[in-house]
Amino acid sequence: MKTVRISLNSIDKVKSFVNDLARYDIDFDLISGRYVIDAKSIMGIFSLDLSKPIDLNIHAEDGPVVDEILETLTPYLIK
Repeated sequence: MKTVRISLNSIDKVKSFVNDLARYDIDFDLISGRYVIDAKSIMGIFSLDLSKPIDLNIHAEDGPVVDEILETLTPYLIK
């Protein structure tokens, strides 16, 4: 499992983020405080406080798949 910090500070970003994740047959969780939601759920994402950075858990072993996912998620990542 890999964890990265992301920012989803606009509606358009949320929509494109969910569409990007939907391409992968892997589980993703978003963690904000004590809340954990499915990162592929638009309704779940909008229940979070999007004004702050959010942790994204990628439930896959490190390797080419995770590298490809991180490349796809570049617009949302916080360095």
